[in-house]
Amino acid sequence: MARRGTIDRLEDHPNLSEILGVLGQLAHVADRDLPLLAQAWTNTASLAEARDRALSPDSPLVLEVLAAFEAVASLFADDLLGEATYVTVDPVVTMTALKAIRDAIAGAYSRPVLSRAQHASLMGPWRTVYAQATVEEPDLGPHADAVKALLSVLPRLANRCHDADSRAVYDALVDRSFVDESDRAGARDTAFQAAVLTSRRRVWALVRRSGAEGLSRPCTSCGPSVDQYDASRVLALCMDAACALLVADTVPDDLVALLTAPVRALIPVQRES
Repeated sequence: MARRGTIDRLEDHPNLSEILGVLGQLAHVADRDLPLLAQAWTNTASLAEARDRALSPDSPLVLEVLAAFEAVASLFADDLLGEATYVTVDPVVTMTALKAIRDAIAGAYSRPVLSRAQHASLMGPWRTVYAQATVEEPDLGPHADAVKALLSVLPRLANRCHDADSRAVYDALVDRSFVDESDRAGARDTAFQAAVLTSRRRVWALVRRSGAEGLSRPCTSCGPSVDQYDASRVLALCMDAACALLVADTVPDDLVALLTAPVRALIPVQRES
């Protein structure tokens, strides 16, 4: 069995393909799959022992596992609350299904320190629904490269206190955030409804969470940013654009244009296929 110290990066993990398969599927877990996951999950003494081993301090990349658990809670926040009209699964069922999902994440990451039986027990409920990995990363829609480009800008903007170019871009985005504000709010609501109707609302949540994590990174010298009001406006502007691109194949072009206009300079030109 490998020791945790021998695996410092996800890219070096010997069970990388299974990890990516689980992580890539998270935002694409369908509502119909939640009852199946919940049905397949049962807690036993041996499973609890396997889980404890998987989450022990010497398990590979255990901090990444815990971060993935937080991401799962965020992606399924509406489902657990159960108040939105588009939530169709009982929150109690969803809560149990998320236990199966967290076990699968833990099992995939900790494979090097688990016995074959322990790994199989943690992955079992997940594999009853997803027998094989079908994706390695979430499907970000028809303009995935542009969405990724916007997400990659935000960590750079987090460094605006020490980078003049990033500060200039950030200040310009703050100014643009006050233009057509009510129109953009209506367009964002329409885009979200499209995400709901096309089963992309969890990908929508994933994109916005990723953006928030990028922009909120504290400076190693200055610590956390103090301009939270401006930061929230910049984040909303960028994420509205990213999410419009996510559902661009299902909403009018003028809606996408409205939401992406303030950040157009940050989006790479889409090449013709």
